[in-house]
Amino acid sequence: MKFRVVIEPDEDGVFVAECPVLPGCVSQGATRQEAIANIQDAIQGYLHSLEKHGEAVPSPVTEEIVDVAV
Repeated sequence: MKFRVVIEPDEDGVFVAECPVLPGCVSQGATRQEAIANIQDAIQGYLHSLEKHGEAVPSPVTEEIVDVAV
């Protein structure tokens, strides 16, 4: 499965990664690559927990890029 993640540097220079479709699924890393690896682990753990508790896996968010005249 593919999930959209948002990665932003925080005020301390740490990269914070969040998966919006999975509430509370957040991780971080010293580098962007580390944050991506850590959020992948966090998503896997989140999905395992959903499965263990018999809860449905939310559908991944689809997104489009649109042009807007400025």
